[in-house]
Amino acid sequence: MKLVKRLVLTSTAVATVAVGTFLGTAAGHAAGSGPALTAVKAPAALAVPDGNRLTGVFPARGVQTYTCTDGVWKLLEPAATLTDKRDRAHRTVALHSRGPVWVSTVDGSAVNAAALVTSPKTGTIPELLLKSTATRGAGVFADVSYIQRLDTTGGVAPTTACTGTEQVSVPYTATYAFYKPAK
Repeated sequence: MKLVKRLVLTSTAVATVAVGTFLGTAAGHAAGSGPALTAVKAPAALAVPDGNRLTGVFPARGVQTYTCTDGVWKLLEPAATLTDKRDRAHRTVALHSRGPVWVSTVDGSAVNAAALVTSPKTGTIPELLLKSTATRGAGVFADVSYIQRLDTTGGVAPTTACTGTEQVSVPYTATYAFYKPAK
């Protein structure tokens, strides 16, 4: 059952990316071809190094999925949809999943990253500074160098004990800010 659910979610994500790539929706303006983006508020520990410029800020809504490992809940994967809040329709512009990876539903570009710095927040998942480990394609996520996960709510693993191979998905929201090298 869990495998079927994951296959349905993956198939839906792939279909969304394919449709977005094919149609080339107007949401592509969200990542820097519109008016200049204003700086985001982030803890000093999550500051992006000089020489990088903000290119996209997207609110996200999704789940943090945890699996039971040796009686303890461990993060398995995130699954979230990023939208363009500047667009009244709040169009989907990206999908976020295990890797972590973000894939544009606008142009198929993608960025993988690894956490560099964690900034804990009480009652929610921590805010993060991530560094890109790979990018693919030309578009929204081409050449992304850093990502900040900010304004987090929810997503915390259960504190109860678990058994077997149980899984639980906990809703969360965040704002993801994407940076590219300044040219």
